[in-house]
Amino acid sequence: MEGHSEAAAKEEEEEEEEEEGVRITPQLLKATTGEFALESILLLRLRGRGIAHLGCLGDCTNLEWLDLSGNAIAQLGPLAALRSLAVLNLSRNRVSSLEPLASCRSLQSLNLAGNLVSSLRALRCLAGLRRLESLRLRDPLARLDNPLCAVAAYRDALADMLPGLKAIDGERVAGCGSELYQLCRDLDSSLGHGAGGGAGGGAGADPPHAAQPWVEAGFWEPRPPRRSSIMEEAYRQFREVLQECRELGRRADDTIAQAERALSTRHDPNSFVF
Repeated sequence: MEGHSEAAAKEEEEEEEEEEGVRITPQLLKATTGEFALESILLLRLRGRGIAHLGCLGDCTNLEWLDLSGNAIAQLGPLAALRSLAVLNLSRNRVSSLEPLASCRSLQSLNLAGNLVSSLRALRCLAGLRRLESLRLRDPLARLDNPLCAVAAYRDALADMLPGLKAIDGERVAGCGSELYQLCRDLDSSLGHGAGGGAGGGAGADPPHAAQPWVEAGFWEPRPPRRSSIMEEAYRQFREVLQECRELGRRADDTIAQAERALSTRHDPNSFVF
């Protein structure tokens, strides 16, 4: 009972805080974007406006890019209607529950740095977002994070829960560049273990192990260029066209030379005297 009463009190406090903040209205959206119809808004930037309640934002059904960073938003309910939303920036807000985002099927990039996400359970609702590739919970440059970021290896757990992610906190975990990132992590880990073993010293220290290669043999060797049959055929046709051009040029030179000789042998009519 005490837990329920505390939760209810917390919700009431959040509602009071929301009422004190700015509410998104059609007038605010039209004044910001210059659009007369909310359905025509595709890009919307409302950074640092003191917004606490999303109001009619769900009426912008064709919205694709949305920046709500630096506000006081805690409830995301209206965002559930934004099926076309691809990029969402919610950094520096008061978000702890992400359930409405489960309906944003087009979402590709989500920034949640500087919020109140405290567990991986709160992120499970994102598992159905097949297009989600980038998720940020921590921004060291802006000194923003979430309570979840204090958990060791939360990124590894997040990558397992959302295997479609290609970048977590701005670092590549899949796709182009991920191999180099993983190599650097392995190198850091190896150096860390080595430093720990050296610091221990004396009896009980682990015996040194032979250094192991970081990559497979031949990894750094240049790979032969791949040439498909289509490319070879294109090269062959290009060479044939080039040869034809040269032949046409030679014929043109011969024709011009013959014309010049013919003109030089004609008598000048002005040279005859009557």
